[in-house]
Amino acid sequence: MSLTPETFGCAGAEGLARLAVDFLHRTAVHHAMWYAEVERRLGKEKAEEALRDAYAKTLDIHFGRLARTLGFEMKKGLPAPLLDLPEEKLRALVESIAVNWLATDGVWFQAVEFSSGMDDARTCNDACWARFSPFEALSIRRMLDLPERPGLDGLERALALRLYAVVNKQSIDERTPSDFVFRMNECRVQSARKRKGLPDYPCRSAGIVEYTTFAHAIDPRIRTECVACPPDPHPDEWSCAWRFTLEEK
Repeated sequence: MSLTPETFGCAGAEGLARLAVDFLHRTAVHHAMWYAEVERRLGKEKAEEALRDAYAKTLDIHFGRLARTLGFEMKKGLPAPLLDLPEEKLRALVESIAVNWLATDGVWFQAVEFSSGMDDARTCNDACWARFSPFEALSIRRMLDLPERPGLDGLERALALRLYAVVNKQSIDERTPSDFVFRMNECRVQSARKRKGLPDYPCRSAGIVEYTTFAHAIDPRIRTECVACPPDPHPDEWSCAWRFTLEEK
């Protein structure tokens, strides 16, 4: 079946362009729904195993067909136009994607808040982090090719590749052989609220879910402790802080 203006009710190049973008959106959501359903029915371990396989094959399928359709080359499994960009442009692209991710997270929060109230928005937010944070850890483990139990060194490397690491400023100190403290020195969300004269967003419940599940997904021996996170009082030098401890037993 060929696409015509009558097929989707919008004529010309603009209609086709909008359809292409919407198809990409549907594909991404469908991909996420598959992962969520496999996790629900078969468990987290099976879902992660399936995702590793599906992710690699999905990239080959999508980029391979897009390369043939749009006429660009592939290099090392990536679109050549990306690899040919100057490094500063690639850094800017990565930052733009990360900032868009954070903005989209805020859009979802407000969509629920305005329709159902703050309590429901916070509940959905916390539940979303319970799923997204270990998924992000899984993605980073794959990128870094981390061993099964990489310890605190692996966690430190993984924290540096989170989406938040691009949009916020963070640091690690108080290192010992068995633990370290991770601090969010500049949080984009809290800084924006401060500029508007608003109090900190109380993100402690979400943070506990986020950091605990992330650290556990990197290495199940790592225990997470909240040093302070809004609405807890904290110094101007950081918004939240977390202690990660490696428990050998």
